[in-house]
Amino acid sequence: MISILQWTTLAVCAIVAIARIPSALRGENRSLFGVFLLLTVAILLGIDASYVAIDSWLGSQNYTNLILRFVVYGTVLLAGYRIAKAFDARKSIRLIVGPAGRGVLSVIGIATLVLFLLADTAGTETGLRDLPARSPQNAALIESYAAAGRLYPSYVAACILPATCLAVGQRLPLAIRIGALLLTVAFAGMAFGSFFPLIPSEVGYVESIINFSSILCLALGLAFVWISSLMSKRTVRS
Repeated sequence: MISILQWTTLAVCAIVAIARIPSALRGENRSLFGVFLLLTVAILLGIDASYVAIDSWLGSQNYTNLILRFVVYGTVLLAGYRIAKAFDARKSIRLIVGPAGRGVLSVIGIATLVLFLLADTAGTETGLRDLPARSPQNAALIESYAAAGRLYPSYVAACILPATCLAVGQRLPLAIRIGALLLTVAFAGMAFGSFFPLIPSEVGYVESIINFSSILCLALGLAFVWISSLMSKRTVRS
């Protein structure tokens, strides 16, 4: 099931990214193309087969996981800003790209890099889930690194959720309200990421389901908002 969800999400993001190429080349809404491109890269890095292949090429030290973390940060930053702007959520924009948002991203980014470099991550392992503990200190470093990686998406989700929830109940075109609902589900999943350590190890697969479902809802939500904007432009032209 997880494999089907992963490849379905990858296909959706890749198809939309490809569909956005002509508009991006014309200079139209390049940020949206950037979001789907980054989503595609993030999903590719999160799938076992591609993760193992890439990390083996990089030396089997799980550098791929570190790259994935920063790709996710960039994706969430760009998507959060783009969505906040689309819904005219000025407070959300300030919290994401203003001094507070830049400060949060800087601290989390530095913490992510430092914790990764301090930990012993030898041996390719997708998500670092089954990496040998080696020592209690190393296990604590890896857990702290994973926790830091969940913090920034949770922060942006908390900034965006009020705007998307509000849009669902407003008198807006149906496509935008559907998009807002999907985005609400996506960011709710990201916000829940901070509670992943509470999930019992026996059902650890739930984490992957939530992650990839959130990405899929994010991609579909953005697609619905994009479709609505295209329909509005055609209506104006006619």
